[in-house]
Amino acid sequence: MAWYDEAVFYHIYPLGLSGAPKENHYGTPEHRLNTLIPWISHIKEIGCDAIYIGPLFESVGHGYETTDYKKLDSRLGTNEDLANYVAECHKQGIRVILDGVFNHTGRDFFAFEDIKKNREGSAYKDWYCNVNFWGNNQYNDGFSYENWGGYDLLVKLNQHNPAVRDYICDVIRFWVSEFDIDGIRLDAADVLDFNYMQALRAVANEVKPDFWLMGEVIHGDYTRWVNEGTLHSVTNYQLHKALYSGHNDHNYFEIAHTVKNLYAKGGNRPDGLKLYNFVDNHDVERIYTKLNKKEHFAPVHILLYTLPGVPSIYYGSEFGIEGRKERFSDDSLRPALSLSDYKDAIRENSFTRLIAALGKVRKNTPALSYGDYKELLLTNRQYAFSRNYNGESVLVTVNNDDSDYVMTLPAGNVSEYAGALSGERVTVSGGNIVINVKANAGDIWLPVSGSAAAQKEAQPVVLNISDAASRIKTSEKVQEVNITAESKARETSNSASKAKASDQVQAEKASEQKKEIPSAVQKDSEEFQKGRIAGLQEAILAIMEKNGPVTDQMRKDVLDNVYHDSLITWIKSFR
Repeated sequence: MAWYDEAVFYHIYPLGLSGAPKENHYGTPEHRLNTLIPWISHIKEIGCDAIYIGPLFESVGHGYETTDYKKLDSRLGTNEDLANYVAECHKQGIRVILDGVFNHTGRDFFAFEDIKKNREGSAYKDWYCNVNFWGNNQYNDGFSYENWGGYDLLVKLNQHNPAVRDYICDVIRFWVSEFDIDGIRLDAADVLDFNYMQALRAVANEVKPDFWLMGEVIHGDYTRWVNEGTLHSVTNYQLHKALYSGHNDHNYFEIAHTVKNLYAKGGNRPDGLKLYNFVDNHDVERIYTKLNKKEHFAPVHILLYTLPGVPSIYYGSEFGIEGRKERFSDDSLRPALSLSDYKDAIRENSFTRLIAALGKVRKNTPALSYGDYKELLLTNRQYAFSRNYNGESVLVTVNNDDSDYVMTLPAGNVSEYAGALSGERVTVSGGNIVINVKANAGDIWLPVSGSAAAQKEAQPVVLNISDAASRIKTSEKVQEVNITAESKARETSNSASKAKASDQVQAEKASEQKKEIPSAVQKDSEEFQKGRIAGLQEAILAIMEKNGPVTDQMRKDVLDNVYHDSLITWIKSFR
C-alpha cells in the first residue's frame, strides 16, 4: 500500500488560477504562486490530500513549451516560492506532484538556442529528432526538425539520446532535492519511448519511497504503460468519456462496460490497475457544462469517488463552474479564480458540500480504495455495485432517471446500513437490502459497524442547481466549441492550430454528411439508422488514427458502441 492508493487529488493549472499573463517576457519574477497558498486549506477541507499542479517551469506561453526545467516560471515567482509552497502542502498533510513535460521543449530552451547559433557545430544537434540543416521551418531558422503535434513551437526531444535521458533524469533528482515533490505527471506519455519511461521509473524508485509516476494517455491499452517497469498510473480517459456520455445518454451500460473492461485488464484485482480518474481537466470541458441534465453532477461524482481508481477534482469544478472549449483558446477551461468568492462554499454551495462529503467518505472507507468491485444491478438508468474489503461490503447506488427507483440488493451478513450522503438507515432482511434511490441522485451505503459507524450521523446532501457558480460565460454553439486544435500550442501558434482545427472540422463534416436524411421515410428506416451509426464510427476511427496507431481493442470499443448520441458525444470529446 502506498499513499497514492488512498489519495484524492486536486488538479491545478497554476498559470490560469493565478491569472498570469498569457506571454512570458522573462522579466522580474511576479510571486503569483504565493496567492495559491490559501487554497491549500480549502483543498484539505474538501477532502483532497494530494495536489497535481502544473506546468510550473519557465516557458514562453501556456507552460508546455519549456524554456528552463530548473526555474519556476517568472510569472509565478521564484524557486524559493515553489519550495515554500510544497512545504506548506506537506505541513497540511497534502502530497504534491508536478507536470513533467519531457517529450518536447520550447524554442528558447538552451539546447535549441545553441543549435540556432552553431548549427552543424552545435553539441546539442542530436538532442532533438530529425534536425535537418538542408530544410527550414515556420520561424525561418534555416533548418527543419521534428515537432510535437504539428507545432514548430514544440521541439521534439530525441529520447534515444543518452545525454537527453541523463539530463531529464537529473531534472527529476533536482526537483526532489530542491522542492521535495512526491511524484510527476508525465505529459504526453502516450508518445514517450518505453525505454525512456523505464529510465524515468528507475529514477523514481531511487529518489524517494513511493514516488509516483502518472502518465497522460488518451487511447490504447493502459496496461502497456501501467506496470512495474514503467508507470504507476495513467489518466483514465476511457472512464472520463463514459461518465458524462453514460449520463447524457441515460446509458449506464456504457459505464459498467468500461469499468468491467478496465477491471478485467487489472486481473480483476483492486490493486491490478490503479488509474487516475477524473471528469474534467485543463484540456476538456467542465463537467457541469458537459452534462445535459445538471442534476447528474451528483451521480457522476458519486461514481468518480467510488469506482476503482484514484479520483481527482479539477480546480473550481467543486463550485459547479462552467467552461467550454473555444476555437484556438482554452482560456475558459483555465480561469483565474478568487478563493474569497467561495469562502463559505461548503456551507452555502451544495456542489462543494457534496464534494466535501464524498472526500470524507472516501477517506474513512478503506473499501473504496482497496476493495474489489462487483456489479449488483444494471439498467440504462440505474446502477449498483459493491466494494468489498476485509469482510466489509460497501454498496453504491445511482439513478439517472427523473423518478425514484427501488432496488433490492444482496447485503451479506450485515444487519443495518447507513447512507453516507442521505443519513438514511436501512435494515437488512433475508440477506437483502431494499433501497429507494432518489431521482438523479445516489448514495454510498456503509455497514453500521466498525470504522463505517462514524458515518451514521451523516447530514443529507441535496444538490441545489441554483447554487452553481456559472462564472464562466459559455457559447451555445456546441459544434464550434468542441472541435478544436491541440490545446497546448493554440495560444502561441494560431496558424498551426487553425490547420489542425480544419482537419477535425472536415472529419465531423464527413460524419454529418453520412447522417443527412433525404426523406422522412428514410429517417425511420432501419438501414438508414445503421448507416448513420457506421458513419459516426468511421469518423471516430479516422480521428483516432490521426492521434496514433489504432489497436484492435480500440477499434472494438468503437464498433461496440452503437448509440447515436453517445457516438456524437465521443466525437466532441476529442481535443
